[in-house]
Amino acid sequence: MLIDFLTFAVSAALLWFGASWIVTSAALIARKFNVSELVIGLTIVAMGTSAPEFLVTVNAAFRGHNDISLSNVVGSNIFNLGFILGLMAMIRPLVTTRTIVYRDGLLLFLTTAGILAVSFTGEMGRVFGAVLVGLLVCYLVYLGVKRESPGEAELEEIKGRAASWRDWLMLALGFAAISGGGHLMVTAATSIATDLGVSSWVIGVTIVAAGTSLPELVTCLAASVKGKNEMLLGNLIGSDFFNFAGVLGLTCLLKPLPVSPEAGSGLIVLVVMVGLVLVMLRTGWRITRLEGGLLVGITLLRWINDFTG
Repeated sequence: MLIDFLTFAVSAALLWFGASWIVTSAALIARKFNVSELVIGLTIVAMGTSAPEFLVTVNAAFRGHNDISLSNVVGSNIFNLGFILGLMAMIRPLVTTRTIVYRDGLLLFLTTAGILAVSFTGEMGRVFGAVLVGLLVCYLVYLGVKRESPGEAELEEIKGRAASWRDWLMLALGFAAISGGGHLMVTAATSIATDLGVSSWVIGVTIVAAGTSLPELVTCLAASVKGKNEMLLGNLIGSDFFNFAGVLGLTCLLKPLPVSPEAGSGLIVLVVMVGLVLVMLRTGWRITRLEGGLLVGITLLRWINDFTG
């Protein structure tokens, strides 16, 4: 047990430093290529912070732990939009834009609803996986073609600097750090939870999901501290979309996943959560501290229900 806690501490350090490197280098690269930080958050940062989910989901699927595989993706998205987004809003109210709500948020909602509909068939097969991956490719192409102009806000540490090969290296090191940290975090958390005799679904939708979502949490904290509001929202919405279209899509392509009744109920909760977040973002074009507290409370109640249900 002591080794697990030490592993947890090491992974936390990797997540923090990796997230800081990603936020800084991604902002520099965005400015160099005249790409907005929102797009960087929705693509590069989102892919990097979703790496732990992909590693855990695929690994669990091929080991036959289907509950952990699917619940990790579902639980991570609930954790992202509930606990992380809510916590960020409690720290500093989040101002949004029409693009985030009507383009990115609505796409996430429709994707989540589509996955819920397919889950009623009892299996997510290779054809469905291909559809999800195709949707992801189309979305990335659209973002690449659109090439929005960059925001005016800058990080203090990049003022007067131009992106160089070192920033690409730091971006790669950041990805490696959060992937390694996320993997170590999941390993330690799963070991502790298993010793407590918790079911595989509960482990996946809570402990493992929170572990693989820690890169998003730390990246968002770093972005919040540095005043990168668009990157923060883009990372959370982008990570959730990547978890479904990328992580789940690729996993289903490699190995079809059966859907348990517990997974169906989790997806229903997630659809409601995404809808609620969209309503909050649209009303006043911001998420207030009170609304953030409500999202955190819903997530904690969900966890309590999973552990005691």
